[in-house]
Amino acid sequence: MISPRLQLTGITKRYPGVVANSDVSLRLMPGQTHAVLGENGAGKSTLMKIIYGSVKPDAGQMMINGQPIHIRNPKEARANGISMVFQHFNLFDTMTVAENVWLGLNRNSLEQVTASIIGKASEYGLDIDPTRPVHTLSVGEMQRVEIIRALLTRPEVLILDEPTSVLTPQAVEKLFVVLKKLASEGCSILYISHKLHEIRELCNACTVLRGGKVTGVCDPSQESNASLSRMMIGAEPPQLTHQATQPGAPVLRVRALSLAREDQFGVDLQGITLDVCAGEVVGIAGVSGNGQKELLYALSGEDTRASTGSIRMAEVDVAGLHPGARRKLGLHFVPEERLGRGAVPTLGLAHNLLLTRNESISHPGFAGGWIRIRRLEAHAADIIRRFNVKAGGPRAAAKSLSGGNLQKFLVGREIDAKPTLFIVSQPTWGVDVGAAAQIRGEILALRDAGCAVLVVSEELEELFEVSDRLHVIAQGRLSPSMPIAQATVEKIGEWMSGLWDTAGAQHAEA
Repeated sequence: MISPRLQLTGITKRYPGVVANSDVSLRLMPGQTHAVLGENGAGKSTLMKIIYGSVKPDAGQMMINGQPIHIRNPKEARANGISMVFQHFNLFDTMTVAENVWLGLNRNSLEQVTASIIGKASEYGLDIDPTRPVHTLSVGEMQRVEIIRALLTRPEVLILDEPTSVLTPQAVEKLFVVLKKLASEGCSILYISHKLHEIRELCNACTVLRGGKVTGVCDPSQESNASLSRMMIGAEPPQLTHQATQPGAPVLRVRALSLAREDQFGVDLQGITLDVCAGEVVGIAGVSGNGQKELLYALSGEDTRASTGSIRMAEVDVAGLHPGARRKLGLHFVPEERLGRGAVPTLGLAHNLLLTRNESISHPGFAGGWIRIRRLEAHAADIIRRFNVKAGGPRAAAKSLSGGNLQKFLVGREIDAKPTLFIVSQPTWGVDVGAAAQIRGEILALRDAGCAVLVVSEELEELFEVSDRLHVIAQGRLSPSMPIAQATVEKIGEWMSGLWDTAGAQHAEA
């Protein structure tokens, strides 16, 4: 009889005020691709960190190849053939890609590791320059580094926490080829994803968690998206209603926006022209690292180098205005980096409201204004309730929330401000199906209320659900827009390579 590659029995982990894992058991067989499914905060990431040695359980037993084992840290996990790709990246910003990978391998010279990175990147279609400092990478490029680093350890157990959240459909297909090949060679894979179609295609076993407990085990290939949703959240996610509307006047107008990159690994913006009207959602698709970051910096006001008149809100030239001034005109922005830009990790949720809102400060225009704590906490509590954020209350530190719950709070914070222009990057990255449906529904509700919405996302399914028109950004250039009714995955995939035909695209837009 074949022993499980990995077996967990009675794993329990408690934190103050919450039980993350309660008596969890799981069996992972050799060559099996096993999904761990659950809504945000269900305990999936905690369980994976226990397996990887970065979190110690309070109770329970772990066995590898039939032998009991206590893994005290990630180094011991890697020594026992376990590698993990985290949802929140473990990379040193000031070091290069190669140096980050080299740190975790404990063998070979930096030159050999650099050559290995280039080889793996080419083999698996995860191209990355090993000499680039990590702080110059986009989120999608950081994801590629993590995946390559894990593959270079030749793992027997590979843990993937939302590995495709910032990959294009083409890159996902290539990754699946890699994972299926690894499984056929005997590697066991633990796969966390909120994309149910991915789980059904890739995985041959599934353990479902709800509230930290195992609520079901199944073969996902024999299930439907609806049945998996019911196992995970107790219901099917609500269906979005996306009705055609007549857009109003332009709220955001970008004309011939060109900006030189600020660092050598950035992307030059070249002649960007874009309109977003009241009562419409405009989507921007593209492979990570093609100018999304630079464009969003220019639109949000973090980069004020744009030439006079190149960015307007209604009739106001905002090209030189900082973010605070643009917020006063009704622009609210949700960045893709939740911790560090979207929220201060160590501050409570209530105090994080102050990053973009000042209604709870007495005399905010004067130095030394007082913070009205009760009003601030009541406001945060209302957002927590409205957007179903699982948190320990308004005072809970931002870093204590799961990625999906923090995203719900940040989106809620900006939607609650009743913007006239709402710009959001990767709105449902790492968010479970129920929460994703809620966020997308809120975006459509904003549109129906007359707000102009710009969504930058690498999730084509998401863009097809919420957008009225689509652009593609590639190599710092923006394609003409295409009505969503005429867009196809194949066409958008072609445009992601910068290969749009101007005449054909203009015909599509007409």
